Amino acid sequence: MTESARILIIDDDPNVLGTFSTALRGEGYEVDIAADGRSAIEKSKANFYNLALIDIRLPDMEGTRLLTEMRETTPKMVKIIVTGYPSLQNAIESLNKGADGYIIKPAQTEELIKMLREHLREQQEEKRYSEQKIKEYVDTRIMQLETQKQSNPNQP
Repeated sequence: MTESARILIIDDDPNVLGTFSTALRGEGYEVDIAADGRSAIEKSKANFYNLALIDIRLPDMEGTRLLTEMRETTPKMVKIIVTGYPSLQNAIESLNKGADGYIIKPAQTEELIKMLREHLREQQEEKRYSEQKIKEYVDTRIMQLETQKQSNPNQP
């Protein structure tokens, strides 16, 4: 990846924000933080983020609700739920509401970074694939228009 990925960490625990921020900045990522869902939504409307780490329990809303709201503002952003309250119900609800991953606190830094790298790699591959498809479409459309112009030289 030529440019540094931008990551938004959403958690109301200052220790988690500090630990994750330090670890991710140490890996070369650009990091921003939010302590609640409303701040996260405003930040995601104002800035581009490749990925968000979302605590499942925030002071103003559940992380699963935030998933739904952020899907509206930034559908291509990778969203990973981080929880200290793991349950099958939380995991299923998170995935059904658009989470791309689920990690349990306290998260091992190596495990977290490995998961982020994999999701960011997949995101980059998807972006390259989409760009290639757009290029193919544009090239084909140009060829069609040139052919039409040659067939009908008097048409504008």
